[in-house]
Formats: sequence, C-alpha cells, structure tokens
Amino acid sequence: MTASKTMTELRRQADDGGANSGHDSNIFPHMGRRGFLAGALASAMTARALGGDSGRGTGPTRYPDPDIIALDKRFEKYKIGNTPIQRLYTGLLWAEGPAWNGVGRYLLWSDIPNDIQMRRLEEDGHVSVFRNPSGNSNGNTFDFEGRQLSCEHGNRRVVRYEQNGTVSVLADKWQGKPLNAPNDIVVHPDGGIWFTDPGYGSLMNYEGHKGELHLKEAVYRIDGKTGKMEIATDDMFKPNGLCFSPDYKKLYIVDTGATHYEKAPRNIRVYDVIDGTKIAKGREFVSMALNGKAGLADGIRADVDGNIWAASGWVGAGYDGVQIFEPGGDRIGQILLPEICANLCFGGAKRNRLYMAASQSIYAVYVETQGAHIT
Repeated sequence: MTASKTMTELRRQADDGGANSGHDSNIFPHMGRRGFLAGALASAMTARALGGDSGRGTGPTRYPDPDIIALDKRFEKYKIGNTPIQRLYTGLLWAEGPAWNGVGRYLLWSDIPNDIQMRRLEEDGHVSVFRNPSGNSNGNTFDFEGRQLSCEHGNRRVVRYEQNGTVSVLADKWQGKPLNAPNDIVVHPDGGIWFTDPGYGSLMNYEGHKGELHLKEAVYRIDGKTGKMEIATDDMFKPNGLCFSPDYKKLYIVDTGATHYEKAPRNIRVYDVIDGTKIAKGREFVSMALNGKAGLADGIRADVDGNIWAASGWVGAGYDGVQIFEPGGDRIGQILLPEICANLCFGGAKRNRLYMAASQSIYAVYVETQGAHIT
C-alpha cells in the first residue's frame, strides 16, 4: 500500500468489501470488514511515515529520475543519476518551515493549520508530533548555539526555545503595534536574527487568527547581543522566504505580494549586506516566470556554490516543485513534485540531502552539493 492512499479511500475500500482496493479478496479469507479496515489503516500509517514512493506511481523510479531536470548544462554536476525523489511522509495540511538539526539528526517542520510541529528522526525514519500547540508556527531554523527559532502566525511573534526548555519571545511588536504574522527566519554568524512579516497568518483563521494588519509588510533584524529590533526594509509587497549567500554578503528575499496586490511582482530580490546589520541596493534577482507562466517562489536556500534553490508553486505540473538559479540569476534546473512546494532546507550528515515541504507531504532527494549554512 502506497503512502498516497488516503484514509477516505481506505474506508471506502473497506465498505466495498475490498472490491476496488487493488487486492484479491481471497488474500484475507479470515478477515471481516472490521479486520480488513484495521489492517489497512495500520498499513497506511506505516506507509505514511516510511513511504519511499514519490507520488508518481506505485512502482520504483527508473534512474535517472525524470523529474530532476537540467535546464542548463551547469546543473548537470548537481544531479545524481542513481537517486530518486522520495516521499518521506504525508497526511499533512500545509507543510512549512523545514529545518535540520545536525546534533539531534532530525528534520523539524511545521504543519500550520494543524497547529503542530513534526519531527523525523534520521536513524529510522520515525515521525512524531514535536510540539502541540505550536502557535501556528511557520518558518523554523536553528541558531549557532543550536537553539530553535520559530515564527508563530497565531501569536504574531518570533520565539526561541532555550536549552532549559523555556520559551523566549524575541519579537512581537514594532513601535508599539503588534507584528502582522512572522513568516520565515534566518540567522547571521554575528548572532543577528532576520525575519519576514508579510501577515499571511492573520489574513484568515486557517493558519492563525484572522485580524487586522497594523504594520506595513517588512523585513526585520534582531540584534543577537542587545535584542534590539530594527526594520531592514519595507520596500516589498509581501516579503516571504529569505536566505543569505554563502559569504553572507547578500540577502535574497522572495516577494509573494501578488497573492494580494495586483501590481506586485512575482520574483526574488537580492540586497547587499552592509556590515552584517543593514541591507542596501535592492534589485530583482530573478522573475518566477517560466514558459509564459509565473507562479510564486516561497522558501529559499543557498548551496555552497551560491546557487539559490527556490520552493515553487501555484502553476501546476511542469512548474511546481523546486527551481534552481545560479548566482547570476539564470534558471539552471528543476525538481518537479506532484504538489506545491512551500519551503526547503539542506540536511543529513553531509548537508547534501534536500528536504522539501510540499503541501501535504515531505519529500527528499540527494544532490551533489551541500547547503551553505547550518540549516
């Protein structure tokens, strides 16, 4: 049974006596309807946690994986011919904020509507609820001391989970007004914490608590030593995913304002980082238009060569997944997924496994490069 089987499908098959289940009913001659349902649900839960199927069929993937695509010969060296895109887990509502913990050897991510954080252990693929509730958390990362940082939609704040288990609120207001709904977050070696505040979690109850946005959408920096917060830029419609270049001299920020503003671009912008604390000279890095259709990027990460790996979606087959841009802005590759990809991170012992949070599922694929940063 594949991970793509839904609980509804399983129940329907049980009600039909297994007639449409893809199994010969004589296989389970000793099982009645209740026995079949119990076994099917148990199998589904196992597949849900450990499934290797990428969602493109029930059989194995023929190498090289056809959904890892080189649009430019510069991407060829990052492809591995004998590795597949794998679906590691499914059954979520809107997966976001994947972050890799190198010490614990686990992947952490948010399921925003379900108000939980999930964790997958590398050693055996075990998946469990990590935090419940999570404040409808979205973006997550780890700082240089190994502490988890989270952007909470529901509580309109940025928090840090301390080594002793307590929670510190790092930001919840700007100039006396509540933040909109912090979204994504990255750290700088100087201890600075940078986050975006587009407000999506406050626009509807599904991902937080519906309420007024009191501030212009912006990007903020929290000083790691003093805790003082400053606005980095508010020149975008809805700043979303962000990441530094490998040398921390550039900051890339996704603008997803087209979801709510007619004139907003569908692009990724890049800024020069000044003294590690400010950004300047903002300009378009890439447009998300491809073959006459423009979707949206979301979460982004850089590899050690300075390529930008962008979670992408809202167009459909042939677009949704991950798009890879070389440092000059040329689109050189794609990783196609059967779901909209919201965010991603590099992880694994060698930081050469790309984890992708895509709608209802978590996917992974090995690549011949490494993440530029700790998560």
